[in-house]
Amino acid sequence: MASPDVIIIGGGIVGLATAERLSREGRSVTLLEKESTWAAHQTGHNSGVIHAGPYYKPGSLKATMCTAGNRSMVEFAREHGIAHEVCGKLIVATEEKELPRLQTLFERATANGAPSRLLDAAEAREYEPHVHTVGALRVESTGIIDYAAVSRKLAELAQSNGAELVLGAEVSAIESRPDEVVVTHTHGETRGAWLINCAGLQSDRVATMAGVTPEARIVPFRGEYYELVPERRELVKGLIYPVPDPDLPFLGVHLTRMIDGSVHAGPNAVMALAREGYRWTDINVADTASTLVYPGFLRLASRNVVTGAKEILRSFSQRLFADSLARLVPEVSTKDIVRAGSGVRAQAILRDGTLADDFIIQRAPRQVHVLNAPSPAATSSLEIAKHIAATVAA
Repeated sequence: MASPDVIIIGGGIVGLATAERLSREGRSVTLLEKESTWAAHQTGHNSGVIHAGPYYKPGSLKATMCTAGNRSMVEFAREHGIAHEVCGKLIVATEEKELPRLQTLFERATANGAPSRLLDAAEAREYEPHVHTVGALRVESTGIIDYAAVSRKLAELAQSNGAELVLGAEVSAIESRPDEVVVTHTHGETRGAWLINCAGLQSDRVATMAGVTPEARIVPFRGEYYELVPERRELVKGLIYPVPDPDLPFLGVHLTRMIDGSVHAGPNAVMALAREGYRWTDINVADTASTLVYPGFLRLASRNVVTGAKEILRSFSQRLFADSLARLVPEVSTKDIVRAGSGVRAQAILRDGTLADDFIIQRAPRQVHVLNAPSPAATSSLEIAKHIAATVAA
């Protein structure tokens, strides 16, 4: 392979968006992806939501990139004919005690430039006739899309710009030299001026391989989904979310109408027993041991024993899962849902047990490492790519 300006590791939506951006700006790019398809992990297993940004601390990377990314992702979809819909969503309070948190979300949405309105119960049911709520936040600019289709288009555009995209290229070694970075992988060796790490679930390990001490450790959390049976899809018109627990990084079990018309329900959140463990039977002893001996995970787990136990029980109980959904739409019962797929979230945890609540983009000489990019990273991917391109150009 010829020596490129930039070597990118990771063929999810962030890596592909970065390849497209840099190649469009005239940089020579080689992207290495260990799987046989693009968007094989987080990108290809999410709920397909174009987020609007009501959850994130104003001024944070998540807040600024999500708000801008909401616009740029919709523009990208329109320009390239990718199916999408700006349908809005409801965040619903099911109890009076949740109303102050709903007010906080409204204030954050306003600060972040996400158009939204507080609704009473009757107004909320004009959007979702079957919802149970005492008050809701209507977020107008939330949408739905197929991020795997976006990823394929980004790959096509990057290649048309001259980027070299290589599937089945698992990285085994990285050497950082004063004037170049050398990456050894399945197909040989690639030398470049810059290394961009967009490896998602493996991003902290790639950073370590490159001689960088990552700011956080990736701990994989599996989110399991159900979907409504076709004859009950009419219970949900768009997107229905609960008011999230402020102490957890997850948004809670919710109902999402997908771009193909199906309605997904979930996800729950349990520790995965492998970095790429989509089922309980997917077990990697080294991955599990690495998580269990990490002080940050142990501190987090000790503070969330009850919550964690409930998530595990719900993983094995369709009735408990249905009960969680019935808090939002009381007519949903066990017979109305069937198991769908699952995804694994690359959750970055700091050594003190704190969950990284913002994107982490760590710099080193000739290197950029995207070390925490869970949701809303897909929404924000074009903006993350713009940020990385500016870093490389500086």
